[in-house]
Amino acid sequence: MTRNRSATPTSQSAPLQSPPPLDGDAVEARLAELTGQFELLRSQVRQAQQLAGLGTAAATIAHEVNNLLTPILSYAEYAESTDDVALMKKTISVTLKNTRILVRMSERILELSSATPPTHEAVCLRRVVDDALESLCRDLSKDGVDVMIDVAESITVWGDHLQLQQVLFNLLLNAREAMAAQHGGRLVIKASREADFVELTINNTGPAIPPDVLPTIFEMLRSTKPTERSGRKRCGGLGLALCKDLISENGGTITATSDNEHGTTFTLRLRSASA
Repeated sequence: MTRNRSATPTSQSAPLQSPPPLDGDAVEARLAELTGQFELLRSQVRQAQQLAGLGTAAATIAHEVNNLLTPILSYAEYAESTDDVALMKKTISVTLKNTRILVRMSERILELSSATPPTHEAVCLRRVVDDALESLCRDLSKDGVDVMIDVAESITVWGDHLQLQQVLFNLLLNAREAMAAQHGGRLVIKASREADFVELTINNTGPAIPPDVLPTIFEMLRSTKPTERSGRKRCGGLGLALCKDLISENGGTITATSDNEHGTTFTLRLRSASA
C-alpha cells in the first residue's frame, strides 16, 4: 500500500541581496563625516601627546614652583610677626618678583597644553629656542648642564611658533633626562642657513641611543626611556612621534644620529622665511 505523502514546500534561505548603491552625494557626505571623525581623533591624540610631555616635566615644575613659593611664605610669616617696615617692603618685593616668574611659568605650561589651530608665518628661530628653554621651568645649569646656543636673531623660518616650540620643548626635555643619569653634560643648539632651508641641530652628551632602537624612535609608542620610574608606570614614546608629526606639518624634516663619541643629535630642516 502506497502512503499518500502531501507535498510540503522545502525551506530555503532567501538569497542575500547587496545594499543599494549609494549615490554620489551620499558617498561624499559619508566621506566628510569620516574625515571629521578622523580629524577629531587626531586632535585628541595630539593633545594626549602634548600632555604626556608636560607630565614628564611635572615633578621638575612642581619643584621649581615650591622653590619660588617657599621664600614668599617665609618672608610673609616673619613680616606678619613684626612691625619692621623695611622687612615688609622686602616681603612685597620678593612676592612680586617670584609671582611674576610663576605667572610666566603658568603661561608657558598653558601654551604647551593648548590645542589652538596653527598659524604659519615668519618665525624668529632664536625666540622659539628661548621660549622652549623657558618652558622647562628650570635653569639647566642647576642640573650641571652647560648650554651653548648659536642661533642668530636674524634667522627666520616659516611655520607655527607654538608647534615649533612644542617640538624643541620635547627634544630639550629628552636631552635633560638623558644627561640626568650622568649628573650633567653639554647641550649645544646651532642653526645655519642652507639654500631654502634652515638647519637646526640639538646635541646632548647623554648616553647614546642603542643602534637597534635608533631607527624606530619616531614611531608611536616607541621609547628609549624606562617604562617605570619610582615604581610608577610611564607613558612613553609619544614625544618624538609628536615632533615628527609637527615638523612635517611645518614643511620640514627631523632626523637623529647617536653614538658614544658624539652623543645624540637631532637635526631639523625647516623652511627658511627669508629665501
